[in-house]
Amino acid sequence: MKKTLATVLLALLLLCMLAPVALAAEEAGGADNAKLSYYSFATLGCAIGIGLAALGTGIGMGTGLSKACEGVARNPGVSGKIMTTLIVGLALIESLCIYALVVVLIVLFANPFGI
Repeated sequence: MKKTLATVLLALLLLCMLAPVALAAEEAGGADNAKLSYYSFATLGCAIGIGLAALGTGIGMGTGLSKACEGVARNPGVSGKIMTTLIVGLALIESLCIYALVVVLIVLFANPFGI
């Protein structure tokens, strides 16, 4: 099962990496080519960045929730304190993904190079 999943993920990665080459247009000119290059790399970078941010925050939230459930199972008397701490921690973890989304949107729409 692991080998099949790894093969599928590798195929998907290759498809994503080779799609710009397969769908590339002929050279259109200096400014247009630079604009196309910037937006294609910005889109690829933003997709990878938000994907990694979502992956990391998802793992962090899952781990936090798991440990909170273990803590409540061991000592049900302090479930209120654990729940309060859990909610604050999950909110802080989620804010990291929102910060990544803000950076991604700035890179996509701010056009820092004026191209």
